Amino acid sequence: MADLRTTFMGIELKNPIIVGANHMVSNMDYLKRFEDSGAAAIVYKTLFEEQISLEKIQFQNEWNQYDERGAEMIQIHPKIEHSGPAEHLFNLSRAKSALGIPLFASLNCVYQETWLEYAKEISKTGVDGLEINFFAVPKDLQSDGSLIEDMRVNILREIKRAVNIPVSVKLSFFYTNPLNMVFKLADAGADAFILFNRLFEPEIDIESQTHVSTIRLSNEGDYRLSLRYIGMLYKNIKPSLCGSSGVYHGSDVVKLMLAGADTVQVVSALFKHKPEHIKTMLEDVNNWMERKNYATIDEFKGKLAKVNTKDPFVYKRAQYIDIILRSEEFLRGNALV
Repeated sequence: MADLRTTFMGIELKNPIIVGANHMVSNMDYLKRFEDSGAAAIVYKTLFEEQISLEKIQFQNEWNQYDERGAEMIQIHPKIEHSGPAEHLFNLSRAKSALGIPLFASLNCVYQETWLEYAKEISKTGVDGLEINFFAVPKDLQSDGSLIEDMRVNILREIKRAVNIPVSVKLSFFYTNPLNMVFKLADAGADAFILFNRLFEPEIDIESQTHVSTIRLSNEGDYRLSLRYIGMLYKNIKPSLCGSSGVYHGSDVVKLMLAGADTVQVVSALFKHKPEHIKTMLEDVNNWMERKNYATIDEFKGKLAKVNTKDPFVYKRAQYIDIILRSEEFLRGNALV
């Protein structure tokens, strides 16, 4: 058997496969199935500040809906506050106690004060690390990119001062220069980066002419954007690198690690193929390593990163001339041009 051990955020993991944040992990049965199938670590489902805020509003509206039925009724109900993130924190502690592998929390907030408040509370649950989700979807013409980036850097710096557990950043690619954003966040203390966040995308029903909500899983091959940036970041920053989005097979894990990833996050493949698919992915990685005579991951990690590749343009070009020429030859050969 090959040695699949790796490190992430300074924590040694038995292999590179991490279960990314998703709703399945809130079920204890699924948690144990992930662990039993060989997952090296699990990211608990994300605590969203927006969800807590909406729940507070709904709670207050339902509680006060009869206030004005009669003057004598206004003071009948005692003052009760929404519990905020308490339930999430309780379940997070419970999940940590049930597992024998590292558990990471995931946090997504809006305001700097809430980022700090929730991060401090999460650090008390005993989790092994905290994943913070940074993204800024372009939504107006006036927002200055540098101000958005500086805000994220300051939030990370404050969180690092406030907690005593490792902090990773799951980053969006919606930045003018994601490489520079990673560099600034690394300088602010990030222990790892997960590349990249998958964001909500609106959809339209043309028959009803309305916006509709859809749940769209990653497609196989979506990891390529992550592969590009990991390949450029390898050996240029100290924090760990984790590939995400569209990781379905053991071969995808190998590709990302050849580019320089320390770990990968898997979600969509587990929705489609169940938790036990992790075992298949690990077997594929192990078989590939044995076939190529690699005893450890460090022997091939980053072998095809930018710093080690002979082609200086493989990670730089958005279009490849030879690929374009080959596609033209293919079209001519098939009488399509």
